[in-house]
Amino acid sequence: MKRNAFIVILILLIFFVISFLTNILGPIIPDIVQSFDLSIGLAGFLPFAFFVAYGVMSIPAGLMVEKYGEKTVLLIAFTLAFAGALLFAVNPGFTVALCSLFLIGVGMAMLQVVINPLLRVAGGEEKFAFNSVLAQLFFGAASFLSPLLYSYLVLNVHSGNSGFFIETLNKLVPENLKWVSLYWVFAIISMLMVLVIALVKFPKVDLKEDERIDVGKAFKDLSSNRSVWLFFLGIFAYVGTEQGIANWISKFLQIYHNVDPATTGALVISYFWGLLTIGCFLGLILLKLLDSRKVLIFFTLGAIVSLFAALFGSKEMSLYAFPLTGFFASVMYSVIFSLALNSVPDHHGTFSGILCAGIAGGAVVPLIIGGLGEIVGLQLAMLFLLVTLGYILSIGLWAKPLVNNDTVKNLKELFA
Repeated sequence: MKRNAFIVILILLIFFVISFLTNILGPIIPDIVQSFDLSIGLAGFLPFAFFVAYGVMSIPAGLMVEKYGEKTVLLIAFTLAFAGALLFAVNPGFTVALCSLFLIGVGMAMLQVVINPLLRVAGGEEKFAFNSVLAQLFFGAASFLSPLLYSYLVLNVHSGNSGFFIETLNKLVPENLKWVSLYWVFAIISMLMVLVIALVKFPKVDLKEDERIDVGKAFKDLSSNRSVWLFFLGIFAYVGTEQGIANWISKFLQIYHNVDPATTGALVISYFWGLLTIGCFLGLILLKLLDSRKVLIFFTLGAIVSLFAALFGSKEMSLYAFPLTGFFASVMYSVIFSLALNSVPDHHGTFSGILCAGIAGGAVVPLIIGGLGEIVGLQLAMLFLLVTLGYILSIGLWAKPLVNNDTVKNLKELFA
């Protein structure tokens, strides 16, 4: 079919928006805790409400795409995100925040299912690998920028600064809840995406066999395969690790090093996502030179060392070590996902749906850390991440894919 550059750009924008809305929880958790007088344990329910939506919606969203089409699912997804953001912006409160985050999470889960097959069709199969990497760059850029937007809003709303944007937010946001302005921004972005998508004509996507989700025979066959659930736990452990670090960095730095969450805390989280993005590109090169299992083991060991340094080092060491954990976490998701798909001979679409449901690890692990933090303190509670990192490390030892990643013998072949 004819390639559609505009649709590709729109999909890249959707990747950006998904990340922008998803990875803002870490910077604002200290504000939510203070504003609503929450314990660390209760604060753990915030990422839980968001990421549990992935466990609920990943497979149903795949079935919805086949029945109703990509455009309809995209419109529903952004409408849910708009409703969730507006609900909290208008009526900020802890219970409302949980409902809001779940609605936004459902929307984001639906988007994740739609955009990769759509990117393949709109950009062309021959450019799919390149466009996928480009999409990850957009995803990482949004993760880097969203904490900076949070800092900008908190420092400027109700600060005496003028300008149409800030003055409008001053009228909408309570003076003691300046950070809620983010959710007005999210609501506006989501509504704009609804309007744009409603006006755009999308290409017809014929799903490949390995993109289809079958909850019948394929699911039954995969359910009886032990490796399927071991790799599901791998994705669960990775997303739990990523969110367990990102969501608690700012609160940790505030408690143990008296760091301002609105400035330095947000900046450290921004660097965490920035280095995670940079690490993705280095990982692409390493995966052309080395067996993916060896890369996974090396990066996981690096993450463990960085985590120890961040938790038990000085303030300066923590400020550098936390972002480094993001760098070392960068290759884990893609390596685990590819090892998983290369370990079963068929039903890859259904298997992908099962693996995507593992994103719910981002709900459970931060919640566990929050609960443990009530008992032993956040510093020791974050050592729970050694369990998830230890499991990821084990994958590099026991994984036996049917097909190994393609490697070159030297750097000259890499750039040939």
